[in-house]
Amino acid sequence: MSAPPGGYGLAVRLPLLALGMLALVAGVAGGLARLGGHALLPGAAAAWHGPLMVGAFFGTVIALERAVALGARWGYAAPLAAGLGGVALVALDAPRPGQALLLAASLLLSAASIRLARRNVALFTVTLALGAACWAAGNAAWLAGAGFPALVPWWIAFLVLTIAGERLELTRLMRPSRARQTAFGAIVAALVAACALALVATEWGWRLLGAALVALTAWLLAQDIARRTAREAGLTGYIGRSLLAGYVWLGVGGLLFAGPGAAYATFAWDAAAHAIVLGFVFSMVFGHAPVIVPAVTRANVRWHWSFYVPLALLHVSVAERVAGDLLASPSVRAAGGTLSALALIVFVATLLVAIARGRGRA
Repeated sequence: MSAPPGGYGLAVRLPLLALGMLALVAGVAGGLARLGGHALLPGAAAAWHGPLMVGAFFGTVIALERAVALGARWGYAAPLAAGLGGVALVALDAPRPGQALLLAASLLLSAASIRLARRNVALFTVTLALGAACWAAGNAAWLAGAGFPALVPWWIAFLVLTIAGERLELTRLMRPSRARQTAFGAIVAALVAACALALVATEWGWRLLGAALVALTAWLLAQDIARRTAREAGLTGYIGRSLLAGYVWLGVGGLLFAGPGAAYATFAWDAAAHAIVLGFVFSMVFGHAPVIVPAVTRANVRWHWSFYVPLALLHVSVAERVAGDLLASPSVRAAGGTLSALALIVFVATLLVAIARGRGRA
C-alpha cells in the first residue's frame, strides 16, 4: 500500500511511533522513580518526567497524526524532532538539546496545524492550531529559563485544546448554536489568558486555568455527541463511555487547580495534574486508539470487550492517586501511580492482541 500523496508509509511512521513509545516508557519509569520506586532508567527520566510525557510522547503521537492528515513529507519532521527530544533528555546530561528539539517539534506542528486550518477554516481547526501554538509557547519559555510553575499551563493547554478541537469537530453532528460556539471561543480565550497570566502571577494563572477547565468540562458534557454514543453497544459505546469518564476527571482537575491546587508542587496540585493528564488525556487515548491506530499504522484493530479492563484499571488508579494526594498519604499515592503504569501495560497488550485478531480476521 502506498502512502498519501507527499506523505510517507509505514517504513517511516512505525519508527516514529516507536520513538513515542520509548518516551512513554521513559516517562512512566521516571514517574515511578519520583514516587519512590526503583530507578529503572537514568535519573534524567525522573527529572524530566513531565516533558517526556507531554512533549516526547504526546508530542510525537499528536504530531504524527497531524503529519498523516497533512500528507506532506515535511510534516513528519515534527514527530521526529519530538521523539529525538525525548531521547536527548534521557541520554544527555544537559537538557538544552532536548529543549531545542522539542521547541522545533512544536513549531513544526504549529506550521502543519496552520496549513490544515487554512485548508478548512473552522472553529475546530483553529482550536487545534492554537493548541499546538500553546505547546510552542511553553517550550520557548522553558528554553528561555522559565520555571515549571510558569510554563506547565501551556503544556496542559496543548493537550486539552488538542482533544477539545478534535471533539469539537464531531460536535458538528449535533449542530452547536452560534451562542454555544461563542461560549466555546470565550472559554478557549480564558484558558490561553490563564497561561499568559501564569508567567507573571503564577497562582492566579493556575486559578484562572482551573476555572476555564471547569467551564470547558461543562461545555463538552453538554454538547459532545458522546452523551448519545455512550448508550450504544460495541466500540461506539466504549468510546463514548471513555470520553464521559475522562470529562469527569477534567472537571475534578479544574476544580482543584481553581482551589488548593493553585499552589505548585503541593499534594493538591499533583492530584489536579494527574487527574487531567492521566484521568482525562489517557482516557481519551484509550477510547480513540481503536480508531486512530488503524488510521496511522493501517493495522486492523478488532475491538473486544477486554478493552474495558485497562480502562477500568486506569480510572481506579487515578482515583487512588487523587485520594492519596488529598489525604497526604505517600503510600496510597504511590500505589495509584503503580496501578496507572499497570493500566498502560495492560492497554498496550490489549491493543496488540486486538491487532493480531484483526490480522487473523483479514
